[in-house]
Amino acid sequence: MRARYGVPLKVTAVGAAVGAAGLVYAAGFEARSFRLRRITIPVLPHGARPLRVLQVSDIHMVSGQRKKRAWLQSLAGLRPDFVVNTGDNLSDPEAVPELLDALGPLMEFPGVYVFGSNDYYGPKLRNPVRYLLEKTQGKHGLNGNAPAVDVVHNPWEPMRDAFDEAGWLNLSNTRGRLKADGLEIAFTGLDDPHIKRDRYAEVAGGPETGADLSIGVVHAPYLRSLDAFTADGYPLILAGHTHGGQLCIPFYGALVTNCDLDTDRVKGLSGHTVGEQRSYLHVSAGCGTNRYTPVRFACPPEATLLTLTPRD
Repeated sequence: MRARYGVPLKVTAVGAAVGAAGLVYAAGFEARSFRLRRITIPVLPHGARPLRVLQVSDIHMVSGQRKKRAWLQSLAGLRPDFVVNTGDNLSDPEAVPELLDALGPLMEFPGVYVFGSNDYYGPKLRNPVRYLLEKTQGKHGLNGNAPAVDVVHNPWEPMRDAFDEAGWLNLSNTRGRLKADGLEIAFTGLDDPHIKRDRYAEVAGGPETGADLSIGVVHAPYLRSLDAFTADGYPLILAGHTHGGQLCIPFYGALVTNCDLDTDRVKGLSGHTVGEQRSYLHVSAGCGTNRYTPVRFACPPEATLLTLTPRD
């Protein structure tokens, strides 16, 4: 019996040890290894000075996350011209005060925001294998799955009120404008397509006349939203939601995006084309995780400093 089963048992033990070590790394180190990504995008008018835009996304705040709070507070030292928050701020209905404390220094700067599904609803404990299978089958949020039942409703209203009081513009299926270094920046935003709250028909019509730059903002980068923004002529679209794949394979990349976007564009800067129209697309990998899956592998948590420069 020993001769027959000794090697397989040893291999199993080694495999279990490697898996446990990977889980400890993914949860204990990488999920807290916050990074700042820096990207340059040429979308401003000729002769304009560069603008610094800080994008934060998918914070998924849980009570007691002191390191995340301190890191978010430290981002104010970048002195951005404005902040774009692309949603999913919460993963704990009790964490609104801590979220607002984390974002407090950033709320001293002009900003805009949209919400994601996790701002409205709390997460549920799910089988991760079933989750991955659903995503590979094209089931994302309410776009293929049955409506959620017995969900936790997050207290998103106090968060919205605090953002509004700070002067951040709520872009949920609406438009807004900011002035930055003498430039008029127009925004068109959508509520979260992941739970079918997007209403593009209410904001259709393309970039605003007289604006120096128009930006599309949405939480989840579903193709219907990207197609609409691009076809209407928006030069830049900002989104989050994907977590960069969250659990990635080194030298290969993400397995899923949690929407119908392809995995090649799961995070960072890329392009989106509809007919002869082309937009820059930036998808933030975000800086948090669902409270029930607090792990990241080959995909560190991040915020992004976008430097907008004149067009070539």
